[in-house]
Amino acid sequence: MNRTHKINSIAPGLIILIWLIIKYTFPAYAQETNLNIHLRGVSEIKISLLPFRDGKVLQAIATEQNVKNGSTANLKVTKEYLPGAFVIRFNYKEKPTGTPNSSEKRIFIAKQDIQLWINPVYANNPDSTWFQDDEKENDAYEEFSKENVRQKNMLGLLQNFLLNYDDNESGFYQEGIKEYEKRRKSHNDWIKSQKKEHNELFVSSLFGFEHVPEIEWGESKEGQMQSLINHYFDWIDFNDTLLLNTTELRNLVDQFVNLHAELITSNILRDSLLTLAGKRAIEKAKNGHPKLYGWMVDYFFEGYERYNIQAGVTMIAPYLNDPNCLTSKKQAIQKRLQGMETLLPGTEAPDFEFQDKDGNKVMFRNYQPEKPFKLILFWSTDCEHCFELVSKLYPWRQQQDNLSRLDIIAISLDETATEVSKWEEARTALPELIHHRAKGGINSKVANDYFILATPVMILVNAQTNKIVALPENIKQLELEMQ
Repeated sequence: MNRTHKINSIAPGLIILIWLIIKYTFPAYAQETNLNIHLRGVSEIKISLLPFRDGKVLQAIATEQNVKNGSTANLKVTKEYLPGAFVIRFNYKEKPTGTPNSSEKRIFIAKQDIQLWINPVYANNPDSTWFQDDEKENDAYEEFSKENVRQKNMLGLLQNFLLNYDDNESGFYQEGIKEYEKRRKSHNDWIKSQKKEHNELFVSSLFGFEHVPEIEWGESKEGQMQSLINHYFDWIDFNDTLLLNTTELRNLVDQFVNLHAELITSNILRDSLLTLAGKRAIEKAKNGHPKLYGWMVDYFFEGYERYNIQAGVTMIAPYLNDPNCLTSKKQAIQKRLQGMETLLPGTEAPDFEFQDKDGNKVMFRNYQPEKPFKLILFWSTDCEHCFELVSKLYPWRQQQDNLSRLDIIAISLDETATEVSKWEEARTALPELIHHRAKGGINSKVANDYFILATPVMILVNAQTNKIVALPENIKQLELEMQ
């Protein structure tokens, strides 16, 4: 057997072996990527690397403490966070005795090890920050962003002209529409070409967010808004799960909701329009990847819970039975729906123990003040909407007529040391309320019994029968229910 024949006879086995080695040794993205940060301009620094997931910043996955000026910090990124967008957080002192300061820089990490030279004082100044010569992800995104800004500035000028011009029938206005459409289509074609050119890079998934949707300029202002809503998600690839590793997707949906919010003129219209926004967005995502579909359901559920929009939660319910909807909040949504069916006016309020103003332990059902109503308020000191409600509710309750009509049991769901400290301060500042902190917070028994998933929540109860009268969303509704 000659040498050539021997090599040919074992080639198939070698090919399989090489394929197996490549498959399990060199996956699509590395098992680990190194981020080397070369520092200057500061005396001492702590560096933290935080990944984006589902449009939110997670806790730091890597840190370096007490890094000195002129040193290099090495942060390792494991494969479960790759590829993705990250924030580098710098906590530094320019001088040993100086005041502590902080700065942040957003970067993208995928397959490459990264070398970053930076002065944290000027973390986002290109003259003070640069990557190695062969770096791909961040350089490609920077170049794309520069050209995108230039093109969008021109589109913005034309859009402002078309929105504010007073004669929509004039030839001048019609020529403006033609020029706008020509530039809009050219811009979107350019984005498409950029995605194709950089299709192997993670950042190419972000380019589609800069697509400019169509506007029907011949319509009324309401018609123009409707056409913008109808075309809003054009060019967004809901099959691309890498979108979940950025902030852009959440920002995009935030803006979509804001378009509907601009049309709100009353609370009733608010609930219907925001429910409609969720329906439209979920239906768009429904045809994409199950993770993105589920993420969209979670996004709107969080919003409906925050603003207590029951119509929205009800709208979401049918999607839970779809096996293609990979929502992480399925149990929470089902729990909320169950609660909406049981905690209704006329049903008895669940019992719980608290301390009255004299410090005596008492069960809620046994607490019968010489007033017609008891109001349960679930709240938390880290909740902006809670403070907004309490700042109006407390002085309202101090009015003589209201003092004689109800007692307020404010149940805090605060858990952390910082939150509990703030709650102690609030309890002192609001002495007319009956304060109770539920140990376990949102997972406490009383919160579970009342199906609380977000705050604030008010429950008006008849003081004599302990029957629920209403679940008012604001003070105006509370007043109406007490008549």
